[in-house]
Amino acid sequence: MNLVISIITITTALSVILTIVSFWLPQMTPDHEKLSPYECGFDPVGSARLPFSLRFFLVAILFLLFDLEIALLLPLPWGDQSTTPLLSFTWASAVLVLLTLGLIYEWAQGGLDWAE
Repeated sequence: MNLVISIITITTALSVILTIVSFWLPQMTPDHEKLSPYECGFDPVGSARLPFSLRFFLVAILFLLFDLEIALLLPLPWGDQSTTPLLSFTWASAVLVLLTLGLIYEWAQGGLDWAE
């Protein structure tokens, strides 16, 4: 019982300390960018038809694709406890090989070059 009380005391004290620090630490001097309705750097009063860099969106889509790869590989540690662990390893290897070939293709085509 003494261990439970000490854990509750430590977690409560840590929560109170972190809450106080989070309200005390940040600077309370907002600038023009923070007061604007959009913090993305675009002027909300100007034209809505500003040109965007297509290369930026291609790199962003590639990042999302390879970030999704992690979600596909998350069940892999539990796959070795199934009745056919070789099948789950084969599927995971196929996903990795396919994504590696896609990365090599994008690299060869210059899709990962930021500047031309």
